[in-house]
Amino acid sequence: MAPALTSIESETSSPLPDPKAHVSKAIFPDGIKTSGQHEPIYEDLRDYADFPEIIDGPTVWKAEDYKDNPERWVHHFSEQEISELSTAADDFRASNTPLTGITKDNFTLPHLSTFLASIRNELLNGKGFILFKGFPVERWGNHKSAIAYMGLGTYLGYFVSQNGKGHVLGHVKDLGDDATQIDRVRIYRTNARQFFHGDSSDIVGLLCIARALSGGESDIASVHHIYNTLRRTHPSVLRLLSQPIWYFDRKGEVSLHQAPYIRAPVLYLEPRGQGRVYCRYDPYFIRSLSRFSSGPNAEIPPLSPEQEEAARVLEETAEGVKLHMVLEVGDIQFLSNSHVLHARTAYTDHPPPVPRRHLMRLWLGTPEGKG
Repeated sequence: MAPALTSIESETSSPLPDPKAHVSKAIFPDGIKTSGQHEPIYEDLRDYADFPEIIDGPTVWKAEDYKDNPERWVHHFSEQEISELSTAADDFRASNTPLTGITKDNFTLPHLSTFLASIRNELLNGKGFILFKGFPVERWGNHKSAIAYMGLGTYLGYFVSQNGKGHVLGHVKDLGDDATQIDRVRIYRTNARQFFHGDSSDIVGLLCIARALSGGESDIASVHHIYNTLRRTHPSVLRLLSQPIWYFDRKGEVSLHQAPYIRAPVLYLEPRGQGRVYCRYDPYFIRSLSRFSSGPNAEIPPLSPEQEEAARVLEETAEGVKLHMVLEVGDIQFLSNSHVLHARTAYTDHPPPVPRRHLMRLWLGTPEGKG
């Protein structure tokens, strides 16, 4: 996971059993099975004074760099690549191995694997996003598409749990949940707008199975471009984002003795390695904690006016530098959660019998690629 997100003990909870005790490192290279909802290692957090004055390099990009240059971020699957994926998916299905058992060893891509290695590096150390086109979901159907999609994902990272049930293949669709009940509802299960955020994994993938009647479109923004902008225009906001004063809701997805929230900064400075700036943020998860921050038995402080202002400025800044894209059926979007924020517009589904908007989601961990 991203740096400072692998602590196994909370300041506000009892010590937990070591999660590395019985975890196969052949499947989970860092020895931790996690959805990423852990406190930071507080002694590894760095003061704002240690953060860089400016960030440069390929992770800093502007929408105008890519808006009219799709060849720089869109890859159309070739017939050979689709054939290779199809063969691997058919062979895996014939083995009767559970979906969660997909690995690079049993989903071999002799030619495509080399290209995917370069994409993985681009996601972790470059601009942090790519859009694949031409994945034949309508021809293959959901089962084969899921196999091929997950097999593709194993070349970018390893599967990470997306919820308290341990699901590693998520289905993003409107299940009719009430989006105003943000303390209990995950917004991806509604048709509401998702504000700029990053998920609790190193990489997120979205495969479009069916589009909405209207809306549901994607926006992304470079965290490091936002950082440079805020350093210039709102340094006090940037300083606040680097402090471990932000509480994030676990929304009930906790293990025994775990606190129902974590306290962490929004921006991290890698404690070792290259000293990169990472981001972990979701406004819904910081605004859903009133049940713990109000009343006579309040456990945590509510968001301060300064924090409310910082959240507003962060959203507005991301909105001002965003790259907009529309996921068509058969498109796959992969993003870095460490240095790319993403958002989704609200949407309206087709009336029956036309299928509702449906995306398959992967969360992937890449611990060996992080400090």
